[in-house]
Amino acid sequence: MSEHDRHARLIHLTGIVQGVGFRPFVYNLARRTGVFGWVRNASDGVWVHAEADADALAAFERALVAEAPPMARIAGASSRAVAVEGFESFSIVPSRAEAGARTLISPDIATCPACISELFDPADRRYRYPFINCTNCGPRFTIIADIPYDRPLTSMRAFEMCPECAAEYADPADRRFHAQPDACFVCGPRLYLNLAPGQVPVDPGWQWSPAVETEPRPHRDRDAERARSDAILAHAGSLLRSGAILAVKGLGGFQLACDATNEDAVARLRERKRRYGKPLAVMVRTLDDARAWCEVTESEADLLASPAAPIVLLAKRSASDPRVAPPAPSLAPRLREIGVMLPYTPLHHLLLEEAGVPLVMTSGNVSEEPICTGNAEALERLAGIADAFLLHDRDIVARYDDSVARVGPRGVELVRRARGYAPFPLSAPEHADVDVLACGPEQKNTVTLLSGDHAFITQHIGDMENAETFAAFERAIADYERLFRIAPRLVAYDLHPEYLPTKHARSLGLPAEGVQHHHAHVASVLGEHAEPGPVIGVAFDGTGYGTDGAIWGGEVLLASCTGFERFAHLEYLPLPGGEAAIRRPARMAIGALAAFGLLDHPGAAFLRQRLAPGEEAIVRTMVERRLNTPLTSSAGRLFDAVAALAGVRDDALYEGQAAIELEAIADRDEPGAYPFGWETATIRTEPAVRALLEDLAAGVSASVVSMRFHRGLAVAIVDACERARRLTGLSTVAISGGVFMNRILTSLVLEALDERRFRVLTHRALPVNDGGVSFGQAIVAWARHQAAEQGGADVPGHTGQDRQ
Repeated sequence: MSEHDRHARLIHLTGIVQGVGFRPFVYNLARRTGVFGWVRNASDGVWVHAEADADALAAFERALVAEAPPMARIAGASSRAVAVEGFESFSIVPSRAEAGARTLISPDIATCPACISELFDPADRRYRYPFINCTNCGPRFTIIADIPYDRPLTSMRAFEMCPECAAEYADPADRRFHAQPDACFVCGPRLYLNLAPGQVPVDPGWQWSPAVETEPRPHRDRDAERARSDAILAHAGSLLRSGAILAVKGLGGFQLACDATNEDAVARLRERKRRYGKPLAVMVRTLDDARAWCEVTESEADLLASPAAPIVLLAKRSASDPRVAPPAPSLAPRLREIGVMLPYTPLHHLLLEEAGVPLVMTSGNVSEEPICTGNAEALERLAGIADAFLLHDRDIVARYDDSVARVGPRGVELVRRARGYAPFPLSAPEHADVDVLACGPEQKNTVTLLSGDHAFITQHIGDMENAETFAAFERAIADYERLFRIAPRLVAYDLHPEYLPTKHARSLGLPAEGVQHHHAHVASVLGEHAEPGPVIGVAFDGTGYGTDGAIWGGEVLLASCTGFERFAHLEYLPLPGGEAAIRRPARMAIGALAAFGLLDHPGAAFLRQRLAPGEEAIVRTMVERRLNTPLTSSAGRLFDAVAALAGVRDDALYEGQAAIELEAIADRDEPGAYPFGWETATIRTEPAVRALLEDLAAGVSASVVSMRFHRGLAVAIVDACERARRLTGLSTVAISGGVFMNRILTSLVLEALDERRFRVLTHRALPVNDGGVSFGQAIVAWARHQAAEQGGADVPGHTGQDRQ
């Protein structure tokens, strides 16, 4: 090709184009298509200088997008003509950092099939290496300290590659070409095994202490290192089979593991971790192992085996497979589902092989605290829980819980968004030229940073109940601001004045926008669909601070991204003792009966005989005199009251337990529905409670009562939407809030709304629970800022007053 025929273009690609094998892909594509020049990582993505004839250049540019690596997500691709420089080859050139520039970061990726094959291939030099990875899999977000994504800016900087790994890294034909976490037994991270305090170590050489780590780590003999690693894993497997609890250092933090078929071990873990009643997740080796315990659809199998590898909620089998040991009874007591995941790191694959049984794999913490990430931290904080510690010496930069997902009527639904999904951003509905920080809710907290065309929603942080979680919240904000070059100029927060995220937001000295909790729920759905509204927004959950000072949670709103009007809500009920009633559903039930004058109904006798001495009188007095008894329209609290009345649960050991167990016992074949009423923008619950009591007095089973309540509430929601449509002409409904985690209620509502030709918007990439609230806050804050800049808002009732 003559110089006269050669053209040159400078190509810029943005999105997740670092940490996914993109530069090796570009290099090999250029070699294949006869293109000369270079490719480099930069702080704002990947840049390519490409020289060839016009046809070759056009084909090259098309293939950059069409044939990109499977884990890449290209958000933008642009190019322009530049001067020909006469390159005679194509190369990967050193990365370039630019102040203020941004690129996206890949989530951590489950071990790929090629690496799994090598892991169990005796002829491979990485046979049984617990940290095997390549450009298509392995740690990403959890090891990155800054961008561009290069080894010196990750926690792998302490591990100098051996000659063999370095040769792979430099070989364009190798799967590990420019794989930043590349390592092996000789040069990479290694395992350690520490026993709980007071126990004699099996081998002093297995123990971790700060003294064993050096910078950089020394190279080692492969055979000796493999033998040491195998011995550690064999002992760890033996401990698990004997009923021990093992703390395992994972990708984004520690996990606590035990034999999932051993009831004594599971009970001991619950007691030590103080995780009472709440279901525990299980890790199994294969899809066949999952099918031995659960019903697994094709869609659920795909989700389990996906690169994100989340915990997937699966229906328990009606009859256990006699060829395998059954799950421990207390794994998911009184529920129809178990949370199951496949191994997503090579260490998990090896540990499950050694243990030979499914393993409980739950977060490495005391309940309600953040998961541990450092070895020294885990040895201290988990000393009272774990019998042994399976450690390694690769630092975890970002704390990262397991994601939880399920397959619903409209596809994959996230319950908790973390590993495998964050930090990949959502697209902003509109370009935001002012960076927005949204601090999120108190429960299931996430934070959103809205900037330009992207909304970065942090991984799940947790319930803001202690100093440790608040510190994790502050760290997550700092990490995202640094990694994605975001400098907030506007902050959004929940209206509840005592929430820690709210106090943090108001302490920053930035222009601040308070966003009502349920408006944020609806706005999060609007933001996902790039819809400005207005719509009919149905937000049903447990708790949200209302504009009238009451506790909301059963709301039908007329909402846009800037404001809302409260069209209807569930009838207010007393919440005797506030938080005390949330922890004790029986108290919620007494309060409802007292408010409705139904305490003496024959159907209430079953509840009343279970109460503590004097409890009924105390609660009755609190309700009558409004002593420490706020009012609530919460659907979650209504579920609690019904669960207690039906004898399902009087005391809740974790959030939503009563409602979850009420759903679990429902007789899906029961066609009946309890009647709800309507009175001046209020969905009356008294008729449903009265009908429920009549059934209880007649001896109707709790399973039938449950289904009739679910059907009745679904009818009431759809009726409210019909009333809103008749009055406003709106026919789009946005659904959000933790109550819609309920599969029965959600399916009934969606089916009925579809039959009535409503257009229904649901979450696609965010949890329906409070994990999506921060995104809604950011959407509202930006929309209001934009409306103010333009001189107005688009929805009356901006302050959220009831519709008269």
